[in-house]
Amino acid sequence: MESGLCLQFLVYDELIYGCVYSLMSAVISVRVKRELKERARQLGINIREVVERALEEEIKRREEEELAKSLEELKRALSGISEREWVEAVREARDAR
Repeated sequence: MESGLCLQFLVYDELIYGCVYSLMSAVISVRVKRELKERARQLGINIREVVERALEEEIKRREEEELAKSLEELKRALSGISEREWVEAVREARDAR
């Protein structure tokens, strides 16, 4: 009886994991050279992990580029403000509290 309960728990656990994993992931389809796919299989390369890592790195790189552009625009916009104007703006903000 106990082994039956354990088996039911394992099946249930796998079902829950499968449902959660499906909700947290998306399917993409990419065409690659046949020899690349075959060589990756021969070498035991987990293609999903490689693609996921590459996407994460590219997203991070692009987000950093966007941030750098935004900071440069902000720097240009603020470059015409004098120290005196900064001090006045800070005082006004403090007084407004």
